[in-house]
Amino acid sequence: MPALENPLWLIGLAGLIGYVLGSVPFGVLMARLFRLGDLRKVGSGNIGATNVLRTGNKAAAALTLGLDAAKGAAAVLLAGWLIGADAAQAAGLAAFLGHLYPVFLGFAGGKGVATFLGVTLALSLPVGAAACATWAAVAGYLRYSSAAALAAAALAPLWAWAWDVRALIVVLAAMALLIFWTHRGNIGRLAAGIEPKIGRR
Repeated sequence: MPALENPLWLIGLAGLIGYVLGSVPFGVLMARLFRLGDLRKVGSGNIGATNVLRTGNKAAAALTLGLDAAKGAAAVLLAGWLIGADAAQAAGLAAFLGHLYPVFLGFAGGKGVATFLGVTLALSLPVGAAACATWAAVAGYLRYSSAAALAAAALAPLWAWAWDVRALIVVLAAMALLIFWTHRGNIGRLAAGIEPKIGRR
């Protein structure tokens, strides 16, 4: 294993800042801004863009998607600029964990897909673009957001291998495993044929 570029305390600080950024619940904030009610009592109760879309408000859903991705990307870019590549990975993973387990919502958060894509794009534009294209292709064909998320997460480490960005494989694989964990209910519904399609209220 290669030596770390920076001392552990500095990488830990980057992770802490990334976690706080990731914990900002933009879905809940957009639901309040657009007067959609408590998002945690709508549809699946999830705080992500897919559940915001179930309210019927496409603008709120688009803003949630963009902001959830942006907070992950911001954590990576800020840590990378101020500290270095190892801190960027730590901050990105921490931002992803912050979305899943946000301190501001009692550690009950979302499923992490948009934040995962934002982190991946910031860590490596080609790998992130491939992950986004995977999501779009599967979502467009199957109309299941969950299936698209699982495909994008599963293939991201392979895209990193293909683009020879192998330093990212471990962090991408860790996020992929967590996405499969947060989608365990969706996997069961997909297998049973009862998973709601994108846009279904």
